[in-house]
Amino acid sequence: MIHALSVGPALWLGWQIWLWYSFLPHQLTANPIEYITDFTGNWTIRFLLITLSITPLVRLTKWRLLKYRRAIGLYAFLYGLLHFLNYMMLDYFFNWLLIIEDVLKRPAITFGMAGFAMLIILAVTSFKFMKIKLGKNWLKLHQLIYIIAISVTVHNYMMVKADVLIPIIHATLLSILLLYRVYLNWNRRRTRAKKQLA
Repeated sequence: MIHALSVGPALWLGWQIWLWYSFLPHQLTANPIEYITDFTGNWTIRFLLITLSITPLVRLTKWRLLKYRRAIGLYAFLYGLLHFLNYMMLDYFFNWLLIIEDVLKRPAITFGMAGFAMLIILAVTSFKFMKIKLGKNWLKLHQLIYIIAISVTVHNYMMVKADVLIPIIHATLLSILLLYRVYLNWNRRRTRAKKQLA
């Protein structure tokens, strides 16, 4: 069910693109390329937020969700990849000089590219054999997800020209999740300090 729900947005988007290329009525608005870019970017952030929300949900509800965290994280990469390919293919037609210039000159694109580059690292190292190979360093490496989430949320906000409601919602949810983790770390240190005093 989780896989069906996660693939659902991509399948819906593919269907709309097919309608667009077939000159049939579609939901991609008057600017399909911009719509596809926004759609894939928003779903990248949503899957990152869902990934970050799993630990708090497990702690609060005791549901056995941790086994799904890697899959959901990989779906974040999938939508990030679609977002990146749309930018490369439909916006710049693989013109690498223009892409590099865009990355260097526009901070919003810089944040987005940095986030996607780190997301690639997490996707490549998410498999069990890489976890075993990296040992203790694997957990430290995968803490990059916090920096990735911040980078793509900043990118999302900076790219929006008018209605910033959705980026603000994303930023608010991310802030809550990060503050919760700060609280967990503080509580863990406090508990450890009490044990040492006892």
